[in-house]
Amino acid sequence: MAAQKQEKSVVWDWLTTVDHKKLGIMYLIAGTLFFVKAGVMALFMRIQLMYPEMNFLSGQTFNEFITMHGTIMLFLAATPLLFAFMNYVIPLQIGARDVAFPFVNALGFWIFLSGGLLLSMSWFFGGGPDAGWTAYVPLSSRDYGGLGLDFYVLGLQVSGIGTLVSAINFLVTIINMRAPGMTMMRLPLFVWTSFISSTLILFAFTPLAAGLALLMFDRVFDAQFFIPNMGGNVVLWQHIFWIFGHPEVYILVLPAFGIISEVIPAFSRKRLFGYTAMVFATMIIAFLGFMVWAHHMFTVGMGPVANSIFAIATMTIAVPTGIKIFNWLFTMWGGKITFNTAMLFASSFVPTFVLGGVTGVMLAMAPVDYLYHDTYFVVAHFHYIIVGGIVLSLFAGLFYWYPKMFGHMLNETLGKLFFWIFYIGFHLTFFVQHLLGLMGMPRRVYTYLGDQGLDTFNFISTIGTFFMSAAIILLVINVIYSAFKGERVTVADPWDARTLEWAVPTPVPEYNFAQTPQVRSLDPLFYEKIHGDGKMKPAEPVQAIHMPNGSILPLIIAVGLFFAGFGVIMMNMENPIVSPWFVTIGGLAITFGAMFVRSVKEDHGYYVPVEQVKADLKKGGN
Repeated sequence: MAAQKQEKSVVWDWLTTVDHKKLGIMYLIAGTLFFVKAGVMALFMRIQLMYPEMNFLSGQTFNEFITMHGTIMLFLAATPLLFAFMNYVIPLQIGARDVAFPFVNALGFWIFLSGGLLLSMSWFFGGGPDAGWTAYVPLSSRDYGGLGLDFYVLGLQVSGIGTLVSAINFLVTIINMRAPGMTMMRLPLFVWTSFISSTLILFAFTPLAAGLALLMFDRVFDAQFFIPNMGGNVVLWQHIFWIFGHPEVYILVLPAFGIISEVIPAFSRKRLFGYTAMVFATMIIAFLGFMVWAHHMFTVGMGPVANSIFAIATMTIAVPTGIKIFNWLFTMWGGKITFNTAMLFASSFVPTFVLGGVTGVMLAMAPVDYLYHDTYFVVAHFHYIIVGGIVLSLFAGLFYWYPKMFGHMLNETLGKLFFWIFYIGFHLTFFVQHLLGLMGMPRRVYTYLGDQGLDTFNFISTIGTFFMSAAIILLVINVIYSAFKGERVTVADPWDARTLEWAVPTPVPEYNFAQTPQVRSLDPLFYEKIHGDGKMKPAEPVQAIHMPNGSILPLIIAVGLFFAGFGVIMMNMENPIVSPWFVTIGGLAITFGAMFVRSVKEDHGYYVPVEQVKADLKKGGN
């Protein structure tokens, strides 16, 4: 039998942890820091556009901010914040003790973080990338793009590896680790949407990795994939980027749909309406998500046939999305609704997301898109999807799962105030941008002339940004206040909810379930409340529980990749201090050395002794 767990210092424990719950909290913290960083850039850009011909930011700084804002928000804020909930909640919802590969889970986090830090290093080496978050060639080619774009290419390349291995891990976990009786059609919707989102990551991040590799060869090794006078093709980059970029929207929005599908039934006191339809609608959205990428390129000149095909495919996505919207509405219809903060965010998500979807269908009409394209109308559209869809559902999930993750409630009064300030600020900021776009204000401009009818709406839009910033500060105050003064949660199920994560004690023991539960229905905990004694039936006797050991190797592998990426960037630096090849090969040596150690060193994990499990069960187990 393997050894028992060794005691470790707190810092070492967090650096080496492979526990999905701790990694979820680390994703939450890292994602929040990146979210704040990108939010501050947005605030600065809006201040620059508050009045005509402002001099708050220079044009160059504005371009760097606009590029980094989009890049960070999508790759380093929204994705890890969703991964935080996926990591924490999925094993609990399917009745598992951890993810399928705990080591790979830690590896995914540290590689994501090292890629994010590599991208952020660009500020210290002559400024951030400045070609827009889509990095269109030739703006991002060697001739026009500075060193910042090398940080963009390699930072995203490294970070993408972390996202990819995490997604594979989630896929294997959901297929292999479900508790007895937890069939695929009994999975909570959040698990289903995360599963399908992970599948999308598998097929979308690979073309992105290929495209970034080609761009790296162009920029660092004098290749000519995207250089027209050398026989390359700039439109090729757009196709490669968007065949990742459009599924990326669904990678983010599907788990957000899943969170909404957990929160609305819990606080409507009803099961989710049309569960099966929701599952298949999610699959159809994922399938069609790969059929529409060129609607970002209607003005490129692909011709009427290609434009028409992509326009029709894009409009078709509205159908499964509409199914979801009506199912959420029917779930609330006739329910005993509790309007706490989580439910306010979840229910406001529905009309807000619909508005974003409606402008999406407008943009899907290729001839009309010639007018909208590259105006603020598009900016308004995708912020209604990203903020009105993903961010609102992230806040709903935060208030919903917070007591399970941290053992205390967030303050409801501060929470509701936060909701109203944020929600009003959001609409103030982005609703008027539709009108600015229809008036013809181009996007990605750092200034504009006065007396064109654009002054008032730009001013209103910036005021809305101040509201949203104030709301986020209020959330931070709420988190700190609740940590000291918040209502402690000692019961397993403070919301009287329906799914398995509310069947484990709070705080959650390291092994999650003392005995693997037997699942008898969809919404298994609710089923046991109605047909059983309110507790999950065990599927196994109380016995010693095998757990994986922590490891510092994921962090070492990630550090190696950081240096390898930095070495490649150094190849474009003037007079680097040490040889770039030395740094690159050194970094790869660290990575492969750590991988070799992982391969040859036997690590059998440890056992939680049966006595401890029994003691925990007596205290208030599941």
